[in-house]
Amino acid sequence: MNPVKELQNHGQAVWLDFLARGFIAKGDLKHLVESDGVRGVTSNPSIFEKAIGSSDEYDSAIAKVLKNGDRSVANLYEQLAVEDIQHAADVLRPGYDQLHGADGFVSLEVSPYLANDTKATIAEAERLWKSVDRKNLMIKVPATPEGLPAIRHLIAEGISVNITLLFSQKVYIEVAEAFLSGLQKYVRNGGDPSHVASVASFFVSRIDTAVDKQLDEKIAQANDPAEKQANDPAEKARLAALKGKIAIANAKLAYQDYKRLFSGDDWKELAAKGAKPQRLLWASTGTKNKDYSDVLYVEELIGRDTVNTVPPANRDGFRTHRQLPERPLAHLH
Repeated sequence: MNPVKELQNHGQAVWLDFLARGFIAKGDLKHLVESDGVRGVTSNPSIFEKAIGSSDEYDSAIAKVLKNGDRSVANLYEQLAVEDIQHAADVLRPGYDQLHGADGFVSLEVSPYLANDTKATIAEAERLWKSVDRKNLMIKVPATPEGLPAIRHLIAEGISVNITLLFSQKVYIEVAEAFLSGLQKYVRNGGDPSHVASVASFFVSRIDTAVDKQLDEKIAQANDPAEKQANDPAEKARLAALKGKIAIANAKLAYQDYKRLFSGDDWKELAAKGAKPQRLLWASTGTKNKDYSDVLYVEELIGRDTVNTVPPANRDGFRTHRQLPERPLAHLH
């Protein structure tokens, strides 16, 4: 079996960290859904910027919008993005229906400029939810201190949320608790929790990029004759062995938190009413250090009830020249 599609057998969903109008219109997204078992799509302003600015496939759509008068850049961007999200959601909808709402989502992000404004984040999220008007939409909200109450409010309104920019266990726990609190309120108000979904996007490779830089600095110090530990082979080897390991260890610890948070009595009560757990989503899984395997953050983070947003190049690499580990679930259990 295709190694990418086989991840489903281990309880992990593959989402695509890419979106463009032609990619949908030409049937490429549909093909990946069928061939690789892709079950979701994430987007952000940077992805749309590249899609719109690197081709002419949006020219006619932009001209059509501007026929009715000038628009602000933000307004024009939002209309184009909403249309693309709607089309992607329609491609993914059969999977969403087949899985009874457990997967098949596309994410649309609120403006990053609102990251420190709870009320504005809520207002924009509610507006985008209505504009897209698709059950298999997730609104992306950053895990800032101001974002947490917005997440709680949106979940309590029955709006599915993708919480983004998670880097630490502490913040992940706060995000999961905000989801649970919002879901409990939604149920108390008579809502059906089976219609609400969420993922917590835990960033991976960026952590190694930052930590590896610090490790390199410490290794350089260990080579400095002025330092006490200069030319200590054991110390240099210890530091070097940590490179490329911290992000995966951090993610595995978050997964242990996930299993604890979604196994207690409070969760069991929600699950009995049809609630679905907030899955951990591994984000930023493209390998940035060329010395590492191009599928490092795919092979090492295979776990049940998780999602991996795989960039196109890394997905292709995993499909063509990598094999699943013999005991993939052991990596996270």
